[in-house]
Amino acid sequence: MFKRILIANRGEIAIRVIRACREMGIESVAIYSEADLESSHVSAADVAVCVGGAKSEESYRNIPAILQAAEQTEAKAIHPGYGFLAENALFAELCNQLKFTFIGPSPRVMQLMGDKATARRTMQAIGVPVVPGSEGLIENVEHGLRLAKDIGYPVLLKATAGGGGKGMRICREESTFAQSFEQASMEAEKAFGNGGMYLEKLIERGRHIEFQFMADAFGNAIHLGERECSVQRNHQKLIEESPSPVIDTALRKEMGARVADAVRTIGYVGAGTMEFLRGEDGSLYFMEVNTRLQVEHPVTEMVTGLDLVQEQIRVAANHKLSVAQEDVQLAGHAIECRVNAEDPFDGFKPSPGLVERFEPPTTTDENVRIRVDTYVSGGTRIPVYYDSMICKLIVAAGDREAARKGMLGALRHFRVDGIKTTIPLHTRILESQAFAKGDYNTDLVATLLSSGVSEVQHG
Repeated sequence: MFKRILIANRGEIAIRVIRACREMGIESVAIYSEADLESSHVSAADVAVCVGGAKSEESYRNIPAILQAAEQTEAKAIHPGYGFLAENALFAELCNQLKFTFIGPSPRVMQLMGDKATARRTMQAIGVPVVPGSEGLIENVEHGLRLAKDIGYPVLLKATAGGGGKGMRICREESTFAQSFEQASMEAEKAFGNGGMYLEKLIERGRHIEFQFMADAFGNAIHLGERECSVQRNHQKLIEESPSPVIDTALRKEMGARVADAVRTIGYVGAGTMEFLRGEDGSLYFMEVNTRLQVEHPVTEMVTGLDLVQEQIRVAANHKLSVAQEDVQLAGHAIECRVNAEDPFDGFKPSPGLVERFEPPTTTDENVRIRVDTYVSGGTRIPVYYDSMICKLIVAAGDREAARKGMLGALRHFRVDGIKTTIPLHTRILESQAFAKGDYNTDLVATLLSSGVSEVQHG
């Protein structure tokens, strides 16, 4: 096992990995930017190293500085968390060359799955169902117009690199295609350094379903059930739950087995997520593979009892998976709300600043479990330079309705003063009839905001 691990990240996920290291008897090394000098992840680690200026390009994406920090602290492995360099194949390759274990899949697999067009072709060849679309990248506007006509409008233009909703455009008619293509490609080039685009049939009123999987270097691969991630704004997730209210046991077993077979076939080692779009007819279509730990991994931990971060570390240290597929049992239901420092009633405008009070909820109900993953406390200053998520609130109970009510109670008792947060919107979503029935899709947030902003703000 590793003696010391460097966490190439910040905030909540850095705290999460530090906790896993501590429980495994492993020393942790935190890195931090000049803006994060007083961040809690710095004091939580055994060792901390400043790697640059406030901007992420100067620090958390500064590969030479991070590798130097690993070398000077004699770390044996590097955990990238999520975001920043977590899916950067070059970073993983440089870690390997310098004899640091990268806690994630190989650079080859990251490249294979990181390019969405390539991943789509690979999964299609293996037999995983994909959304009808282009076989590869769109060569130019004319090529895209021909493909869109064959597939049929509406279509979705998607960047082959990156994520988070950037480089995506819905195109409903031929007259808007050229402009949409150019805008999406330029946005992707600016965000990811890759303007490559591909095309898919737009599945309207779809649901976002993802399967968590884990694989080791000995040919063992398992799935850990699915998560429902359809509560989104601008293609970015707000609420996740496990299991999904629309996936039954038979489909979970069938698709989970396909996922495990697929990742075994490509030689995947580590934790990852295969994402699907569910059509109104119940069909699941492959979208992408995330070659890292997901923000929403706690809901899977709550219903399976497996610590995914510790499992990541064990697998990276060349141990076999600690569980077999038959050992994986989903018990109860879990819901996660991402609490962001944003004003959801002003276009989700970021709300950085000083957190004057931060009082997470607790419960005396022995049938409800509350988990809070955060780096924030009263007196924490939220910087302007990074992602706006300040906390993940996770509630688990024996069934979905008990978890929903438990989450509502938790949200109502969550106190954050000094900044605006998404807590009022989360409350409105959990109260909505669509969410309560489990009968919702990726349009839910937009629908609620357009139909009842005043109710959300003042109700």
